[in-house]
Amino acid sequence: MKNEVQMKGKFHYRLSGWKYSTALRVILFLLLGLIFYTSLYAKLVPQVYDIQLGTKSEKTIYAPRQIENAVATEQAKEDAAKRVQPVYRIVNLKNDVMLDAIFDKLLQINSDDEVKFDDKVSIFRTVIPQMLSDLQSQAIKSLSISGQYNDLLLEQIQKGLADQSYPLPEEAYFKLPRLTKEDLADMRPVAKDIVAKLMNDQVLDAQTARAKVAELVNTSKLTKTLSREMVTEIARTLITPNKFFDQKGTDDAKGQARENTKPIYINKNDVLVKAGDVITEEIYARLDKLELLKDKANHLPQLGLGILAALLSFVVFMFIKQSKLQLAYNNTQLLMLVLIYVINILGMKIISIIQNVEYPFVGYLAPAALGSILIAILLDAPLAFISSVIFSLMSSIIFNTEHEQLFDFKYGLVTLVICFSAVFTIQRASQRATILKAGFMIAFFSMLTITSILLMEDHFQQREVLFSLAFAAAGGIITVVFVIGLLPFFETAFGILSPLKLVELSNPNHPLLRKLLTETPGTYHHSVMVGNLSEAAAESIGADGLLCRVGSYYHDIGKTRRPSYFIENQTNIENPHDRIDPNLSKSIIIAHPRDGVEMLKDFKMPKAIRDIAEQHHGTTLLHYFYHKAKKLAEEENSDKQVREEDFRYPGPKAQSKEAAIVGIADSVEAAVRSLRNPTLEQIDSMVTKIIKSRLDDGQFNECDLTLKELDIIAKTLNETLLGIFHSRIEYPSEVAPKKND
Repeated sequence: MKNEVQMKGKFHYRLSGWKYSTALRVILFLLLGLIFYTSLYAKLVPQVYDIQLGTKSEKTIYAPRQIENAVATEQAKEDAAKRVQPVYRIVNLKNDVMLDAIFDKLLQINSDDEVKFDDKVSIFRTVIPQMLSDLQSQAIKSLSISGQYNDLLLEQIQKGLADQSYPLPEEAYFKLPRLTKEDLADMRPVAKDIVAKLMNDQVLDAQTARAKVAELVNTSKLTKTLSREMVTEIARTLITPNKFFDQKGTDDAKGQARENTKPIYINKNDVLVKAGDVITEEIYARLDKLELLKDKANHLPQLGLGILAALLSFVVFMFIKQSKLQLAYNNTQLLMLVLIYVINILGMKIISIIQNVEYPFVGYLAPAALGSILIAILLDAPLAFISSVIFSLMSSIIFNTEHEQLFDFKYGLVTLVICFSAVFTIQRASQRATILKAGFMIAFFSMLTITSILLMEDHFQQREVLFSLAFAAAGGIITVVFVIGLLPFFETAFGILSPLKLVELSNPNHPLLRKLLTETPGTYHHSVMVGNLSEAAAESIGADGLLCRVGSYYHDIGKTRRPSYFIENQTNIENPHDRIDPNLSKSIIIAHPRDGVEMLKDFKMPKAIRDIAEQHHGTTLLHYFYHKAKKLAEEENSDKQVREEDFRYPGPKAQSKEAAIVGIADSVEAAVRSLRNPTLEQIDSMVTKIIKSRLDDGQFNECDLTLKELDIIAKTLNETLLGIFHSRIEYPSEVAPKKND
């Protein structure tokens, strides 16, 4: 059904038919909201059952999602904690420092001849134990200050030293004063070597280590019996435990073992309770945790999901409403948008079925950027960006396996990045190879984003990295395969003329263009020139320049039916219109748009191309043949009235900016070509005259070209023609050169 147009101060559409039905648009947006709701329902709203504690289950209930088996997980944690061995700490108590202090004190007191023997015995009996106690206390204090040892361990060290201390025997105090300076000098290195050797080992039981002292003394170089006896006793005194049980460290290790124990899950679709099984407290609690109990059902998630679905649909609605796209009033394109959403969401849902907690990275395999690419190619790049945000939001819900939060930002971020990168790559695509390039970009940026996330989390495993990157790369390839496969379907089913399709149609080897070149070379050259002009003009006002160029190539294809009747093909031949009636000439000329449409239909050319061929002349008047017919009627004194409407093209008038621009460029190119030596003023005057003539004739009444846009088109055509005819233009400022006599 053809569009009806009504003028009310400015151009606007009054459209009818199902393609422009407001009711249908409302239904489509409601359908889009319903799609959002149903696709997210399983993830956000669990199914509920009418079950009572202690009764038998009437049906087998499966887990709607993965859930942690709390009992089994707790048992696994306890088992892991029991397997933890006690933690011991090796402590350096600086026994060598204690040994030097004792020998220094012995040397000091024994060297003083004024001190009597009995006094020396008394001093040693008091001073040496006190020195050892003070030095041990100082060592423990140093350990405490270092902050590396907890209070419980320090108490354990202090207790261990006290329990396993070895005091010097009483008779040793009577023997120590007899040691000479030379004896002490010989004894010191031997004692130090023995203590260092035994304390290098992990000493848990000091008594065992002390049992080795006598053997080591016997193998030393000491010969005097007194020296050997005193070294043995001093060394035994300084041998202390250096390995102590760390209760807190053990508890921490057990706690770490509990934390490192992976939760045991009841996987999605695992049987929670079989039909006929009694509902125990454990099963009831599990069902309650999964919110599967009808009597405790929470309907707020359903309300929240409904609001979210409505908001997403409203975002799409408002963006489309405020855009200048045909989508704003064309239900066919809106239906295609809804279908693209369905396909993209369906692809994500299928991948989510095989995703689980053990393999969450399977989600990266989903062709999440498929919808964004199709929208960018078939509809509009800004709309593709808005849709990318929606797809990323849904991805963060659909691929969320942990359920601790509503959204898993990792999948949402990856989806947003790959969708944006795909749209940036694919917009204004002119070759199918660009889609393949977009696939590589998806794979690259997906892998890059995943790597960024894993590095920031800093607790990844090699297996996780390899699988994540592999699935991301495969996801890019899968996306490309689906885009290439689905693109022809959308182009054919919805009559969409994508840039990729337009570039294919502009191939000079296309049968129709080959026919145009070989049979009507003049028309072919004219069409190419019109293509250059119309593309520049269209792009200057934001219209589809590529469509104008390709449409121009085919706009005069109907002239191949009778090529010699069109002036651009009349090379070195007589103009046949000079010999035939102007009514017949008129019929031949105005037939070429109709003939062109028929030929284009035979080759199944897109409707947008056919519309340009049909509408580029609109209902303009064939002035030459009209005036020729009037003149002939006057000469013949015929009573037959020559009507202007009989010499007009059948139309319709241009229904789009592109068709109107091609029509202007067609007339301008033909008019300027007729000028032998065009000047700037002539070109400007010609362009202005043609546009004004068409405007006054109402040829732009059925398209939304504004006066401002027409002015921009005129300026652009002048600039383009200046470049084309630069070498032939005579500039007003130039003075003709004088001829030589």
